[in-house]
Amino acid sequence: MNTLHTKSRLIPFVIILIVIISVLLWIFFSGSPNVSAMRDKSITTDVITAGKYRVKVSVNPDPPKVGKNTLSVIVMDEHTQPVSKAKVRAVAQMPAMGSMPAMNAPADMSEVEPGKYQGEFELAMSGEWPLAVDIETEQLGHGDLTFDMATGRKGVTVATATPGDISHYTCSMHPSVKSATPGTCPICSMDLVPVTKKEMQSGSIRMDARRRQLIGVTTDIAERKSMTQTIRAAGRVTYDETRLADITLKFDGWIGHLYADYLGVHVSKDQPLFEVYSPDLLSAQQEYLETWRRRNNKNDTLLKAARQRLLLWDLRLPQLRQLEQRGRADEYVPIHSPMTGTVIEKTIVPGSAIKAGQKLLRIADLSRVWVEGQIYEYEIPLVKVGMAVDVILPDLNQRSITGKVAFIQPYLEGETRTAKVRVELDNTQGELRPDMYAHLHINVDLGKRLVVPESAVLYAGDSRVVFVDLGDGALQPRKIKTGLRNASEIEVLEGIEPGDKVVTSGNFLIAAESKLKAGIDQW
Repeated sequence: MNTLHTKSRLIPFVIILIVIISVLLWIFFSGSPNVSAMRDKSITTDVITAGKYRVKVSVNPDPPKVGKNTLSVIVMDEHTQPVSKAKVRAVAQMPAMGSMPAMNAPADMSEVEPGKYQGEFELAMSGEWPLAVDIETEQLGHGDLTFDMATGRKGVTVATATPGDISHYTCSMHPSVKSATPGTCPICSMDLVPVTKKEMQSGSIRMDARRRQLIGVTTDIAERKSMTQTIRAAGRVTYDETRLADITLKFDGWIGHLYADYLGVHVSKDQPLFEVYSPDLLSAQQEYLETWRRRNNKNDTLLKAARQRLLLWDLRLPQLRQLEQRGRADEYVPIHSPMTGTVIEKTIVPGSAIKAGQKLLRIADLSRVWVEGQIYEYEIPLVKVGMAVDVILPDLNQRSITGKVAFIQPYLEGETRTAKVRVELDNTQGELRPDMYAHLHINVDLGKRLVVPESAVLYAGDSRVVFVDLGDGALQPRKIKTGLRNASEIEVLEGIEPGDKVVTSGNFLIAAESKLKAGIDQW
């Protein structure tokens, strides 16, 4: 009985002793490094290969919280030796959603011990915050990693770790979208594509066959070949100014009978145009008759002077002989045409009073006409007198007449900055009428030159850019210096070589992606 009683009294003491020992063990082990690490609420990734680096990343606390968090990055080389003095950059980015722009949470990383880098980043709100880590040294180059990370979710999972020297991610169709981590485009939901730092420096991009087909990429070869240029100028038919004649008189008078009595009438050389009465002319005729009757011989000085006066007043020798035969002066004297042509101006009617020097009629010989066109200032050096010209006449069913450049205006029209070129054409059939519209096509042989299709060249301010296909899906923008051009080709003076393959279509979409990478200096 005493033994049972004693055992029952020991049981509470044993229980108490067990509890005390358990507490002491808990206190002892809670102070050890392993348990401390467990209470640290951090998550550490396995060793990850990124380029020539071996990397371990940890975030504290786990899961990450809204507010400040600590990022630790251990950087080692291929032999697992710590890498010091590396440039470590890290940023958590919440992708853009709808009208809300992307938010960045950069970590200010610094080396706390050899090969270990630490920094804090602050998350502004709950949600997905993909994490990008970039490592760089002169000896080992670049290494890039991205991780899937979210507030309230345990674990940081590596998404990508490539030796591709990734700078950022963008959308092929919307290059304004720029993300530090992979994902989808907030505009079109297409997968974002990586942009390497090498591409950033050169502006080159990679495009697989499927994407090329989607945007319709075609290419052509830059080659040296004979280049011709057709200079086109709007023009019109006009009078040959060397075949115009104005009818004026050197005395006052009145118009009698008018033979050339309407505009457009055709007149022949020596044909009477009109008759004129003039007291001065009548007096001069009478003076000539008196001198002729009292002449001593044909070389009489007074007779010569009287005859010369009438000749200078546009009377003709046959008229003087008729005057001598008739023996009396004509009151109305006929005035004859000096040339064959068409009356294009008329200012008189029968009975009109006229003054000396007044233009009465203008006659044009239309058997030969001019066609004048306007060429621009930059085209003038290419055009030479004697070059062949095709004159296209829209009003004659696009009829083409071949002529030659007869004249180039030696000065520019101030307002239009153009100069006239002239072509002389035969018009004995009378089909070409002044003021008829015409098109001048001047064919210029420019010789052998390095050319690319006109569609291959993009204009960006003062810059001219083509995309060169480097093979293996790589496309690189090249600044070029251009020279002459025609309807389909442009001369290239600098920037590419014969045999280079250039993009001829789809280059606007390619440029949209490349502009973001190349920067303002390239474009």
